[in-house]
Amino acid sequence: MESGAFRHAFAVTEFRALWGAMAVVRAGTQLGRVALAVLAYERTGSAAVTALVYALTLVPALVGGPLLGGLADRYPRRRLIVGCGLARAGLIALVAVPGIPLPVLCALVFASQLLESPAVAAQMALTPDILPEDVYQAGIAIQHLTSQIVSLAGFAAGGVLVAAVGTSGSLTLNAAAFALAALIVLRGVRPHPAARTREDGEGRRGGPLEGLRLLVSDHRLRSLLALAMLAGFQVVPEALAAPYAAGIGQGTAMVGLLMAAIPVGNVLGVFLFTRFCSTEARLRLLGPLACAASAPLVASALVPGPVAALVLWALVGMLGAYQVTANAEFVRIVPTERRGQVLGIASAALVAAQGVGMIVGGLLATHLGVTGALGVAGAAGLAAGVPAALAWRRARARAGEVVRGTAGHRAAPRDQAP
Repeated sequence: MESGAFRHAFAVTEFRALWGAMAVVRAGTQLGRVALAVLAYERTGSAAVTALVYALTLVPALVGGPLLGGLADRYPRRRLIVGCGLARAGLIALVAVPGIPLPVLCALVFASQLLESPAVAAQMALTPDILPEDVYQAGIAIQHLTSQIVSLAGFAAGGVLVAAVGTSGSLTLNAAAFALAALIVLRGVRPHPAARTREDGEGRRGGPLEGLRLLVSDHRLRSLLALAMLAGFQVVPEALAAPYAAGIGQGTAMVGLLMAAIPVGNVLGVFLFTRFCSTEARLRLLGPLACAASAPLVASALVPGPVAALVLWALVGMLGAYQVTANAEFVRIVPTERRGQVLGIASAALVAAQGVGMIVGGLLATHLGVTGALGVAGAAGLAAGVPAALAWRRARARAGEVVRGTAGHRAAPRDQAP
């Protein structure tokens, strides 16, 4: 990627607005998650209830993605982002009310997170429309890097802020972040028409099934989603950081370092991958990197220890930088009138893959030990990555043949002219 691509992406006013809003929402959400976890434990003293409340910030994506992602196609995306942001601000402001009953709190948190799906789908679907094609992947890399960095900083600063202003104050800041993000988009993004008109009756009848059919029928989309879902193997270390640290005689400080290793490695990998590789090279390397990202887990099982784990888990994150290119190419390929719906389904599948990976990793650790579970996850990731990589290679070759065939067909009349 040319050195000025990041700068050229930031030169686009609408992209700056989307990026700024995304960063504000991410920071507010991370703060809100810390506050909710503290609030739930203070109110109940139950680790199970605390985990349930925290899960309510993640689980709705499984429902909201397939069912609500299509709203980003039926309605103007700018309006949808702003509307969801203001609605979420109101819901979280209610959660911040001291003494609110816990069941009501859970319902409000669930509703707020449900609205995240159409807002994120609209943001992702709008990005390729506002960025020139030559800097689009740079824009996606910027968004991903920002999300990772803000997530790391948010968890680190969240505890300090909650201690300083309390849970109600922190949740109020979360609500304010949603409102501010909506204002940024309202002021910085120009109105865009809906991608699919109301007269498109076929699209309304198809709903999630129509998006699923498009996803299944396109070889490139299928293979890209398969590559992305390998994250289900690559997140296992994060779920096992605490027992791994205990197993090697380390304390809670090491748990935090281990959990940060993959995101930190990913930030570095995304920067290097997008900065020094051309778009064609990144697309060509998707398969090999997707397979290689699981290999350090096998090495982590064979060479236990704090230093080895930190280095190898960071390497998992670095090699996982392929996810940014896979995501960008996936969004680019999907027709604009179906982006919201298809992205919603794909996002739900990715969340499910990561959730299943964490659960299965935990179950394996109880029977095989933590290092055994890491080894199995790595070997399984390698085994699943090979067919996914080959499928992507075939899909690209097939797409190239179609393009060449179309060009040849169009050239025929000129070739036959006297």
